[in-house]
Amino acid sequence: MLFFFYCIRNYLKIMPITKSAKKALRQNIKRRQKNLQRKKKIKDLAKKIEYFLSKKQKEEAKKLLPQLYKALDKAAKTGIIKKNTAARKKSRITAMVNRTKS
Repeated sequence: MLFFFYCIRNYLKIMPITKSAKKALRQNIKRRQKNLQRKKKIKDLAKKIEYFLSKKQKEEAKKLLPQLYKALDKAAKTGIIKKNTAARKKSRITAMVNRTKS
């Protein structure tokens, strides 16, 4: 309990004072939430594809590839992940799908 109050006290020390700093904090919180949602979507789609491949359901995995490509491209475009990271993930997932026998 003491640690909780210590954290709150430290957080209140760094709260923004000016109007512009308060707005910047609000923007940062919103952007962080949206970025985390996009990253989670990428991870979820990749896991779904891997799950289908583990169950030898290649067609279902192939149907999810365009959605994963779109999510990766959007994340790379907005700067959530780097361009080469998106390309590497697309390449590895595609290779995994192509290797799997149905």
